[in-house]
Amino acid sequence: MLVKNWMSRTVFTIDLNESIHDAMKLLQKHKIRMLPVTKKDRLVGVITDRDIKRASASDATTLSVHELNYILSKVKVSEIMSDKLITVPFDYTIEETAEVLLNHKISGVPVVDHDGGIVGTITQTDIFREIISSAGVGQKGIQFAFQVKNQPGSIKEVADIIRGYKGRIASILSSYEQVPEGYHKVYIRTYGVDRSRFPELIEILKTKTTLLYMVDHDENKREIWS
Repeated sequence: MLVKNWMSRTVFTIDLNESIHDAMKLLQKHKIRMLPVTKKDRLVGVITDRDIKRASASDATTLSVHELNYILSKVKVSEIMSDKLITVPFDYTIEETAEVLLNHKISGVPVVDHDGGIVGTITQTDIFREIISSAGVGQKGIQFAFQVKNQPGSIKEVADIIRGYKGRIASILSSYEQVPEGYHKVYIRTYGVDRSRFPELIEILKTKTTLLYMVDHDENKREIWS
């Protein structure tokens, strides 16, 4: 999945010479946590609700709301914004973007085109939405987790068994983390399984591979074997 498919295309920006109070009103009005900062329509930084809270925290307990708002109206965005500009291109994958957010410990970034122009923003929430979609969670159904040999056809063999019990595959994910050499973990989400033959399916899967766990969202049941 690419960033361009999940980013917010409606971009609210603020000029670096505007006040913190103006930035705060924009964040509240549009229910967002980050504003790209521009200078003559050129991206020069980012300001977040965290930046504003940090800037006003020292006076918050001693000033009235009116007094605090007055001070914030006199402080420019340029004085507290982050000018260490972190962006992602629109053709980045969601996984690459998640890594950027994680490495920099931030909640979102502006999205730019190949000329550096702002075309959107993407946040942790957008990434969560993509993960839920690509994992097929909306279909509910059943998720099986296996440890299988890292060899051609190993995933297909398991998936074909599930299909043989009328299971429709919503997603297949795999990982090489925390497994012995020569193996990988596979997560298959399926729905429509023939419930009358479900115990039989479980037993066959156990004979063909290492079944780690099963989460049945339809029946609200969970079983862990390893």
